[in-house]
Amino acid sequence: MGKKAKSTAGKKKAQERRIDKSSLPPPPPRPEDEVGSAKPLDKPALPGTGFKVLGEEGYDDGGVADLSLLIDLEDSVQRRKRGENEYFTALKADLLPRATRGPMAKMTRREQKVSLAQLLFSEDDDCEDKGPSEVYVEQDLVDEDDATMKHRGDRLAQARAALRLSLLLREPACASLSLSELCKRKLTQAAKAGAEEALRCADKAIEIAGPGFWDSDEVQLEAEDNPVLDPKYEKNATSPGLANPTTLKLLPIRVSQLCMRSALLQRGNALAALGKEDDARKTYEDVFPILEGEPRCARVDWERHSVHVNIGNTYARTGDFDKADEHYKIAEELGTDHIGEKGGSEDDGRAMILCAKRARSFALKKVGRLDEAKALMGEVVKQKIADDAASAKKKEEENAKAAEAGAEEIAPAAVEA
Repeated sequence: MGKKAKSTAGKKKAQERRIDKSSLPPPPPRPEDEVGSAKPLDKPALPGTGFKVLGEEGYDDGGVADLSLLIDLEDSVQRRKRGENEYFTALKADLLPRATRGPMAKMTRREQKVSLAQLLFSEDDDCEDKGPSEVYVEQDLVDEDDATMKHRGDRLAQARAALRLSLLLREPACASLSLSELCKRKLTQAAKAGAEEALRCADKAIEIAGPGFWDSDEVQLEAEDNPVLDPKYEKNATSPGLANPTTLKLLPIRVSQLCMRSALLQRGNALAALGKEDDARKTYEDVFPILEGEPRCARVDWERHSVHVNIGNTYARTGDFDKADEHYKIAEELGTDHIGEKGGSEDDGRAMILCAKRARSFALKKVGRLDEAKALMGEVVKQKIADDAASAKKKEEENAKAAEAGAEEIAPAAVEA
């Protein structure tokens, strides 16, 4: 038992610290009951098209539930770990982990988590890596202008900031995702010269997502602008991974799976940049078992598509066109399914087909079939122009409908006034 306050001021402080249990929100669900976006919705929760799940009833939520699990705005993990009374007491006393220095010092833990989500998931309109595709493309930095390189440097710094904040908030899932983003953005910013550093980040992301333990000090090093590893450093892996049995008492296995999918894909890209095609292919293939059972929606099919195209490219770079084309055909079929089935995302389907054809064209060029490659690329360019025109027309029609609906709402109000 703690000491009872004797003074009036002490009693007042004790009263202020006391938690009114009737005002607390409901306790978080059991970890095993949280399935994120794996479960389709009965009806669309978001406006627009492209959320129909193929081959079954239901709609994709656009990854919203998965994002909620990863960011954990409700602090479900901390609440399960500490217990409701201890958690809300610590929250009231501002004793929960958060950044207490710098520009975020005055922000609450929840507000800092919102900022972390923005660092990790927001994309500017001019981002060159904007979009759902995660196909690795070799970067040629020779002809890049200063503005492009500055933008890439800023994006890399943003990922490092996300990693620092993730560690301060003690959010390992976000730390894993930050490392995957660091891998991706390092390859974009430095190409092959940054591949070793990118691979190191991906390996650490996998450690955090896995069933073992990871070293938080070692991970912290990657948040520095110019990380230098001490060759004599002795690893001290004491933090349990997201798939560790200890961790799974507090959060669902899906969090580990989401982080592992991202980390493996980026690791494959880093290995491809290093020219280790067999290792890259094996890493890409490790994504497929984690995707089993996931809904056939555009969001997840883009992930499947990216893996198949990346595997195909590993074969193409070694001159095995036939093997490469097996995977390009599968990637193309994923897009065709969305065009062919009612309610599917036609825009995503067309984009998947173009991406697969573009990869096939480069593969044909690699094996010296230049006329075929040129003809196919011409087909891709022609189709891209047509698709862009169709998308622009569709957007105009949607804007016109929205404006018409707005005018209809305003008219009765004007009459009443």
